[in-house]
Amino acid sequence: MTVDTNPLLSPSSLPYGLPDYATIRPEHYMPAFRQGFDEQLGEVRSLTVVRSMPTFENTIEPLERSGELLDRVAHAFYTVSSADATPEIQAIDEELAPLMAAHHDAILLDEQLYWRVCRVHDALDARPDLTDEQRYLVQRHFREMTHAGAALDADAKARLTALNQRLSSLSTTFEKNLLNDTNDLAVIFDDAADLDGLSDGELSATARAAADRGLEGSFLVTLPLFTGHPYLAALTVRESRRRILTASLARGARGNAHDNRAVLAEIVGLRAERATLLGYESHAAYVTADETAGSPDAVERMLRELAVPAARNAEREREALQRIIDTAEPQPFALEAHDWAFYTEKVRAQRFDIDVAALRPYFEAERVLVDGVFFAATQLYGIRFTERDDLRAYHPDARIFEVHDADGSAVGLYVLDLYTRDSKRGGAWMNPIVSESALRGQLPVVANNLNVSRPGDGQPTLLTLDEVTTLFHEFGHALHGLFARVTYPHLSGTNVFRDFVEFPSQVNEMWILWDEVLSNYARHHETDEPLDSAVVERLQASTTFDQGHATSEYLAAAWLDQAWHRMGTSDELPEVAEFERAALADIGLLNPVVPTRYSSTYFAHVFSGGYSAGYYSYIWSEVLDADTVAWFREHGGLTRENGDRFRRLLLGVGGSKDPLEAYREFRGRDAEIGPLLKRRGLEG
Repeated sequence: MTVDTNPLLSPSSLPYGLPDYATIRPEHYMPAFRQGFDEQLGEVRSLTVVRSMPTFENTIEPLERSGELLDRVAHAFYTVSSADATPEIQAIDEELAPLMAAHHDAILLDEQLYWRVCRVHDALDARPDLTDEQRYLVQRHFREMTHAGAALDADAKARLTALNQRLSSLSTTFEKNLLNDTNDLAVIFDDAADLDGLSDGELSATARAAADRGLEGSFLVTLPLFTGHPYLAALTVRESRRRILTASLARGARGNAHDNRAVLAEIVGLRAERATLLGYESHAAYVTADETAGSPDAVERMLRELAVPAARNAEREREALQRIIDTAEPQPFALEAHDWAFYTEKVRAQRFDIDVAALRPYFEAERVLVDGVFFAATQLYGIRFTERDDLRAYHPDARIFEVHDADGSAVGLYVLDLYTRDSKRGGAWMNPIVSESALRGQLPVVANNLNVSRPGDGQPTLLTLDEVTTLFHEFGHALHGLFARVTYPHLSGTNVFRDFVEFPSQVNEMWILWDEVLSNYARHHETDEPLDSAVVERLQASTTFDQGHATSEYLAAAWLDQAWHRMGTSDELPEVAEFERAALADIGLLNPVVPTRYSSTYFAHVFSGGYSAGYYSYIWSEVLDADTVAWFREHGGLTRENGDRFRRLLLGVGGSKDPLEAYREFRGRDAEIGPLLKRRGLEG
């Protein structure tokens, strides 16, 4: 294919370099990838044959300029492969996975390139003229190449490359299996009475989902990525709750073509072998060595410290739920996992006089977005949003907004893809479509994906409080990607340590219940009445409610991730269910009434995403987040002065400096854990 026949082979003419998805077809991707591979390898060869001694100018800068075509194609493709994975796209993804792994290894393990990077790194003290960003960039390239295995001998590199290619293929297989099994396990109900408790909008969403699969007259409950389901809090029919949770827990472990147990076992074994090859005792040790945590022991100390009070609080919560069942049900029964959310809402209503389901009419999606998420960002940072109906994203559901600063200067494009569909992977995420870089003259294009059920025609999209939280959270990632201003693409946007990347997104959640923001967006979609101030006060008072359960299910998943990845090459891989029971018992979180947020066979974060041995990152980052929220409260909250400081010292630096150094500059000290313990009710 040529530039004339393949739109991916030349820079897009659309604003901000947005890929021209209207003209891109699946058959364009692989030829563009192959040309991108060839171009970057040629560019790297050109810089490694330079005869003069390595310098920043003749080594690091041309390395940063390399791979522009490949980056452009990869950003365009991986946006689609996660959000609209048709069978054609899935086939490309499977073919591409080992090729991409091999290409990265060809650069990271290049002996001549590594020699040049080492020389530049060793001579840093003799280059006081380099900027702080340039010095940090050199340090990161040196560290990442060393960490990747560039210092290994030829035989070890060959084995490492084979391992990386196989692991890449296995991760793609895991994700494909999970998507297919999740679709297959969606729960069909033939009688609307079985879904008693759902709102009209929720019921219409299940009817639409069934109709989309040719099941007219039935009702289809699709499954989110995590173990639970938002409907479990409302469904009055206990058997319906049981069916949904049973289906969710079964994903990837049914002995069918989509079974992930053998896949994850091979992933664990190969990751352990790779870690040993690289000089580490485990994959967890390898991963955390290049994170802010530094070691799996540091992660374990935090998880164990939090697990004890979390389990204690979860047991107290279980006792309160059991009392409700014993006194309110005509035939009492022992609380089970599928009952937890339903009876939690009864306790919440009893203790705080809050009906969470009754909040949904106040959380109409468009209003949450414009008058909540965008409003808070405008108040803090002065930015403005304009929808660009003239631009087309990768799917008709995805909307595009242009973002401008208060002075009218361009910030970038923001893409929102709100609704669930069979071709979209579960969960919610942010990803760059175009990464900002002054060197390449690029401003950012970032996307947020959620999995909100689409209501029937003519029905409003009413969000749950959890979905509101997810939207604010993912938009925090988007702000990080939009605001980062760096010279070099390697340091762009959210390219920071994994256990720091969740920090900005978690901070953005603070505005959900902030009086000025909540009063602006939480208005009844029919009457425009604001959410009653007394309800708001009770919501704010209930922030530690059910945190024993929430913290326990999260910590259980984080510990499973660590346990799998602390295994060495001499450890015998056990049966998955047996391994989970032993690991959760070890940390005191084996509780059938509080299942882990993700069981291993559908733990996409760690077996097909970028969080292997890193799922602890959420709570690790939350220490910084809670401490930052305390700072905002101490300094007046939602003000431009506060927003500008947070943007300048943290969001705006992207990956161009050590994140903990940036945090100390913002806060004036290291983060303290006290605010996190208070937030989650874990004090004492």
